[in-house]
Amino acid sequence: MEPKEWKLKALTNVWTGDNKGNGDRLVPTGLMGSLRWWFEVLVRGLGGKACDPTAENVRCPDKDKEPHKAGHHCVVCELFGCTGWARKFRLMVLDDKGRVIQNQIQADQTFILRFIPLRPIAPEEWCLLDATLRLIADYGAIGGKTVFKPSDEPNRQNAFHHRDFGLVQYVQGPDGWRCDKKLEGIRAYVTNSHWRKVPHSYHDFSWVSLQNFWCVKGKYLTRTSPDESSFNQVLGRNPSKRCKRCNQVHLPGQKCPETNRYENRYSDDPPTHPIDTWLAGRQQESKKVFSFKHPEDARRTFGFVKPGLVDFDEMKRRLKPVWTNFLPESEFQTGEQILNELFEQGEGA
Repeated sequence: MEPKEWKLKALTNVWTGDNKGNGDRLVPTGLMGSLRWWFEVLVRGLGGKACDPTAENVRCPDKDKEPHKAGHHCVVCELFGCTGWARKFRLMVLDDKGRVIQNQIQADQTFILRFIPLRPIAPEEWCLLDATLRLIADYGAIGGKTVFKPSDEPNRQNAFHHRDFGLVQYVQGPDGWRCDKKLEGIRAYVTNSHWRKVPHSYHDFSWVSLQNFWCVKGKYLTRTSPDESSFNQVLGRNPSKRCKRCNQVHLPGQKCPETNRYENRYSDDPPTHPIDTWLAGRQQESKKVFSFKHPEDARRTFGFVKPGLVDFDEMKRRLKPVWTNFLPESEFQTGEQILNELFEQGEGA
């Protein structure tokens, strides 16, 4: 029941924001939601079933089960909680002097995530938390605004919607603690028959799994001119951001001088191919490819595939033309490879 602390270093600002979209404050629930999302990715990658807490008929609990009975909730809700089953811990976000952080976490700032148990937390759960934080630090990003796209256009690189958010470095785990569970032991825990069997058929979210995850380190997707965007090329979207009415480039929100109407760019045209449509996302649905430019030693591009629609080979085919000297067989990492790094066979984490 002793608290455990993880020390991280922010490589970029970390966006949590509030209900008004103000990013100047740290909102711990924003970090909590992101932690849970990546925890779900990890659990599904291990073969476990994780509910979608945003979807009716999919979120836990099973209302026909008692809280302590098998099948009441999934393995993620066991730790993070759901209706009728409280979260097992309280999260505090501290600076390197142990003071509660209230303002936005800034680039180069060291911060501590202190997990205070409210009920007993299983050794496997601590291992999964540690692996989740290392997954975020080495391959993903945390918090909001992680869907922004880098730009190499002159005078555009530093625009707010081209900035990088959410990259962190794993500095240190809890003092005197290490995960002593092997990968197969963790897999057995998350696939235990005690947990609720989530009805994935109700909602299309099961692709959000480490089994469908890929990452390329050291490379990023970007826009280099009004007519060239490697990001759009990979997503299958029209790269040109010229106005369809006057063929000029307007600032965001600027009206076309010929028609006095707001811009209607070629790049705004929705994709038509099913793969392109899924990768690009739409309003209220995130794209499935994420890319980060700064800092240089943490550059990365990662994303997901969807079985039956788009596979790893298709993503390699799309990425190869946009990067010079890209070696897919060695640089393109899949979730299964990453799992073996997070839980080294026979050694624990």
